[in-house]
Amino acid sequence: MASLQVELVSADRLVWSGEASMIIARTSEGDVGILPGHAPLLSVMLDGVIDVTTVDGETWVAAVDAGFLSVADDRVSVLSEHAEMAHDINLEKAKADLERAHKAGENDGDHVEALAAAWAEARINAVEKAR
Repeated sequence: MASLQVELVSADRLVWSGEASMIIARTSEGDVGILPGHAPLLSVMLDGVIDVTTVDGETWVAAVDAGFLSVADDRVSVLSEHAEMAHDINLEKAKADLERAHKAGENDGDHVEALAAAWAEARINAVEKAR
């Protein structure tokens, strides 16, 4: 059976690596599904959730912020500033981070708070999707 060799990498570490039968990621062009034999692709990713279905049929979910998705010769690289597996995310902390970012953004509309809110939402969505 054909498979994909996947690496999910954040700025400071390798978050997940292994063989997969399918990857779903959110890109600037929309959600994209990657299967073995996919055409080469380089795309900008948006804050969101990555779904990895392993060759054993398990589904791993991760939160990622903006980054890049590269596909070539059944190798998939997901590169982002931050990436975190759903099972490693503290849901209460992510919700508190989201609330804090929204409150800070109400006062000055700062771009930094918008980025913090998007990252918190991605983490919350990853945990909820993995349930």
